[in-house]
Amino acid sequence: MSPSPDRPAAVDAWHEVVRTGDLERLDALLADAVVFRSPAVHTPQEGRATTTLYLRAALEVLGPHLAYHRQLWDEESAVLEFTTEVGGKQVHGVDMLRWGPDDRLVEFTVMVRPLQGLTALVEEMGATLRRLA
Repeated sequence: MSPSPDRPAAVDAWHEVVRTGDLERLDALLADAVVFRSPAVHTPQEGRATTTLYLRAALEVLGPHLAYHRQLWDEESAVLEFTTEVGGKQVHGVDMLRWGPDDRLVEFTVMVRPLQGLTALVEEMGATLRRLA
């Protein structure tokens, strides 16, 4: 998605990371104490380094077919609906972003459906995280 004058800066920055695959941009986008919530991990993952690892893995696993469709936002948060395919399974989900006054993300939550898509995603993410760690 191209930048929009109406869209919040944090959302534009996230779309640029996805569009370019430039993970170096995450350093400027993520707050030091950012919290990442995964649909596959019970406990929140805290901190920029851990969130960067999860987002790097997610972009690798979801990236080839990742497409954003609808977006809703207010002054400090957004919900971005996406679809993709993982391991031959369709995945439908949302990224929920929240940012601070400096436009850096303080929360990144991912929710995914259906169960078969989530299962394929968990398997691929686990393998990718083990390889990247």
